[in-house]
Amino acid sequence: MAGTLMLSFEQALEKLLAAAKPVEEVRAQPLTAVAGRVLAVAQQSTVAVPPLDNSAMDGYAVRLADIPAAGVCLPVSQRIPAGTVGMPLQPGTAARIFTGAPVPAGADAVIMQERCEHGEAGVVINYVPRLGENIRRAGEDIAVGAEILKPGIKLRPQDIALAASAGLPELPVYRRLRVGVFFTGDELVQPGEPLPPGAIYNSNRYALRALLEGLGCEVRDLGTVPDNLESTREALRKAAADNDLIVTSGGVSVGEEDHVKPAVEAEGQLDMWKIAIKPGKPLAFGEVRRSADNGGGKAWFIGLPGNPVSAIVTFLVMVRPFVLRLQGVSNVMPRSFSLRADFDWLRPDVRAEFLRARVNEQGGVELYANQGAGVVTSLCWGDGLVLNKPGLAINKGDSVSFVPYAELLS
Repeated sequence: MAGTLMLSFEQALEKLLAAAKPVEEVRAQPLTAVAGRVLAVAQQSTVAVPPLDNSAMDGYAVRLADIPAAGVCLPVSQRIPAGTVGMPLQPGTAARIFTGAPVPAGADAVIMQERCEHGEAGVVINYVPRLGENIRRAGEDIAVGAEILKPGIKLRPQDIALAASAGLPELPVYRRLRVGVFFTGDELVQPGEPLPPGAIYNSNRYALRALLEGLGCEVRDLGTVPDNLESTREALRKAAADNDLIVTSGGVSVGEEDHVKPAVEAEGQLDMWKIAIKPGKPLAFGEVRRSADNGGGKAWFIGLPGNPVSAIVTFLVMVRPFVLRLQGVSNVMPRSFSLRADFDWLRPDVRAEFLRARVNEQGGVELYANQGAGVVTSLCWGDGLVLNKPGLAINKGDSVSFVPYAELLS
């Protein structure tokens, strides 16, 4: 085991991401099953989109040469609904056409129906169109063979729509990341059970499960493990057998009742990091050996602080990027936004601080009054975190770096 290190936030995150490699297994899945999955291979279109010149609206396909001025009446030679290819447009005529229908050969504009009226001899054109007006050209959205999706993206509904429009029935995606979780501490009680003196409800179990599932992981919950070394080692072996990553909270310090640290050292290797962030600080990172009967290799291990606020914030800013990188995501960093501080923060910590905050109706950022590491309500009250650099005082009106939860929860 490496010695205990004091790392900056940036140093610790760099170490985590340098270790992370995407899972190797890639599976082709139908478009109905790829939402939220990570694309493994760049995709090219099999067709031009649109495949033919088509009408952008309901109206009439015409030749510009037949409309020297407004008020021309043209006989309607054909009707072209969407999905039907019409005949070439005869000179001196108009074709009734509908949105998405292929423009007939010879036509060089489509006039919206609101600029036309029916006359006894055909349709009266009350407008002189421009060349190509209301015509969507073949391939103007996507050319045949064009790259439409880059690898390493989490597939959104619009990405799936793009794949479908390009004629792709399935996409190659990385296998879902398998994460085993368990929790140590004889003081932990499950919600719904009586709460004896000195006990606490195990909120971290439910928070970490929800966070991991929100990232698209396949979570295997081993529950609460008895507070002794052998039970902890057995839980690690069981979790390593069929998971890529093991996440725990609490029990990683050096007290007599903290058994996670010696258990991981016995079953693999462990680095204990002190990270200069608040809330947070302790983070255990290492690996647990997988038995030969389970294919050998290893499962990554991350031990989070036991304090609920510290565990959640550390997960959001440290573990989330690591998990995304294991999933194959290329850009794992959340976006931050420079917003006006509607608060004073005049006694900053020497560590980087993640302050629970929300955006007010005036577009500024305000803080929850109690920023204590045990105040879970501060997370629920806010809609994001202010990242404050070490030792930096904030005065009302200053610009601060705000990261919305929407950037941290997916």
